[in-house]
Amino acid sequence: MIGHIESYDDECQTGAIKYEDKFYEFHIDDWTSETAPQVGDDVDFIPEDDGSATDVGPIGAYIQDKRAVKNHYVAAALGLIFGAIGLHRIYLGFYPIAIAQIALTFGLGYQYGFMWGFIEGCLLIGKMIDKDAKGRPLK
Repeated sequence: MIGHIESYDDECQTGAIKYEDKFYEFHIDDWTSETAPQVGDDVDFIPEDDGSATDVGPIGAYIQDKRAVKNHYVAAALGLIFGAIGLHRIYLGFYPIAIAQIALTFGLGYQYGFMWGFIEGCLLIGKMIDKDAKGRPLK
């Protein structure tokens, strides 16, 4: 079956896969890939009667060549203009960092969040930040 990883706890090394309206639990021992499972990955798995999943592994673009999906100029523009609220990080899929930028902006002041976003926008223009959250290169 093909499902979608809804959650994964790195400490417990367990996760949940959603297929249609059902959830299946898996353990890292059932993971077939060398790369760690990521929330949001599409996976192929074998469902068991007890609600668990075995033979879990990534499918599609995750195991083939990593093609560029996001554009670094779009991310740079978002960083330069909306960097204080982490919009460029949301675009690239780095949600925890985006939340930290929002918290910094509203906690300490707009100038700190703006500075952080502006610097990252410049790093994106210079291609110093060159991958999205899934490890794919930027266009």
